Amino acid sequence: MHGACYRQGRGQPYANTRHIKGKPQIKIAKFNSGNTKGDFDVCVQLLINEKVQIRHMAIESTRLAANKTLEKTTGESGYSSRLRIYPHIRLRENKTIAAAGADRLSEGMRRAFGKANSLAARVKQGQVIMEMNVKKQHLEAAKKALKGACVKLPGTPTIKVIELKKSKT
Repeated sequence: MHGACYRQGRGQPYANTRHIKGKPQIKIAKFNSGNTKGDFDVCVQLLINEKVQIRHMAIESTRLAANKTLEKTTGESGYSSRLRIYPHIRLRENKTIAAAGADRLSEGMRRAFGKANSLAARVKQGQVIMEMNVKKQHLEAAKKALKGACVKLPGTPTIKVIELKKSKT
């Protein structure tokens, strides 16, 4: 997050969205994928360890990387994945021109509100970003898939395993 040294990022960065003209198209294709009605043993979660802002392109690339890796080993009906965050925050940019004669074209910091150019999700420390439900035999494949997807995210994510069904012994 920009300006984290100077202010605390609490709540929405700019709550009055009626002044922002237009909203960028969200890049996330699906929030639920795989076999959503399946019967699974284990839930593998991807948590973030820091308070960060994640853009919607990073969320979508994380989802794609994890799903493609797991689909190779389990097949399309062998897992269920779900994104647990939604990018609500509109990020703005004040475009300035840095070329010869630009002083006639750009306003500098006058009327520097900016246009909405991207969306982001503000994530708290310890919040779940993505979860995958798999059978017991595919647990290591799900861990590997989420570990490969961690590279796409800012901050330091961790992987947590939760048993959905108690094993009979």
